[in-house]
Amino acid sequence: MSILDDLESLKFEYGIPEEERYWLYLQGRYRGLMIKGCAHAVFFCKLFSTLRELLHQGRRTTQPRTVSFDAANVEDERLKVGIIGCGHLGKQLANVLLRLVPIPAENLQISTRRPEALVELQKQGVRCFYNNASLARWAKVLFLCCLPAQLPNICLEIQSKLEKTCTVYSFVAAIPLPRLKLLLNHTNILRPQYQFSEDFDNIWGGNKDITTVLQDPVILQGTCPYSSVGGVILNIKWLEGVLYAAINACTAKKMIHSQVLQLLNKVFLSEHLESCEKDEESCPKFQLTDFMNKNYIKNFFHKRPFPWFDLTIAQLKETPFSQHLSTTPVLQEHLTLLYCKSFGIPLVREKSPEAPKASPSQGVGADKEPRTVSES
Repeated sequence: MSILDDLESLKFEYGIPEEERYWLYLQGRYRGLMIKGCAHAVFFCKLFSTLRELLHQGRRTTQPRTVSFDAANVEDERLKVGIIGCGHLGKQLANVLLRLVPIPAENLQISTRRPEALVELQKQGVRCFYNNASLARWAKVLFLCCLPAQLPNICLEIQSKLEKTCTVYSFVAAIPLPRLKLLLNHTNILRPQYQFSEDFDNIWGGNKDITTVLQDPVILQGTCPYSSVGGVILNIKWLEGVLYAAINACTAKKMIHSQVLQLLNKVFLSEHLESCEKDEESCPKFQLTDFMNKNYIKNFFHKRPFPWFDLTIAQLKETPFSQHLSTTPVLQEHLTLLYCKSFGIPLVREKSPEAPKASPSQGVGADKEPRTVSES
């Protein structure tokens, strides 16, 4: 409990005229946006940690076991996470990744103009420095938490250092995906988009730190991908991007598509509803047609990897998976259950709101036909 809690003159709203206090709801909305953003980043890193571990186990069973192989691949398969920019959002993100994924401190690095201000993170073993290019070369997942004005110069520094397989995860809301793709010359980019409902309900935990808040079951329920509780709604195209990013990770290892589908089922559909126990046929399984056009599949060889998918297109246009996800409520329920289980909370069913569409301002063309989102 803070000794300042009862001091009215030190509260944020003290100097705001009564007639303008209506706008204080924006403070709660901002906090809800940050909490949801951090929760979804944790979920993404949890999934990719599991995926990389399974990929590594699969390679060990198919490759000759030698000392040199193990030493090289243990290092390669670790989920190495970088954060560029460590203001308020970057610090909160670093702490939730360390505690809730959890990512070992040696697997997290931060590049910021003021590394000397990150004493607490450095005490935990996190390497903090100012070298964006070096961080981009090292990271498997790179979070962008900088200001919009800083992003063009940062992209110029890192674009030639990024591996094709590195997932860039942007929190810079003011820079749309097509522009970011152009700045980075990179296609493996995720950018969650959020919308706000008219009925805003501030459930977001007062002034507690976000790591503490994300251990509250009520607040965690509000962060579920299909939840509108709290008035902050995730555009579900992000979830599509996550699936296609997982496929790209497998493609980079040259896995044939049938093995990739088995792995996706293991990672994303590992949790089962009660109805699945009664009727196994009702339990969804990913098929090739869920991710690619039927016309493309006709000429697709049996023992061939998936093509490389452009994640920016997957998040901006209709895809085969868009149709499959929107018309398969049981799949939506399984993915929601996976999300809840990853945080250790029970699944609470609520009526799913209509998934927000990608904003036309993002540069989406008029073409609404399902298409394969592979890089040309």
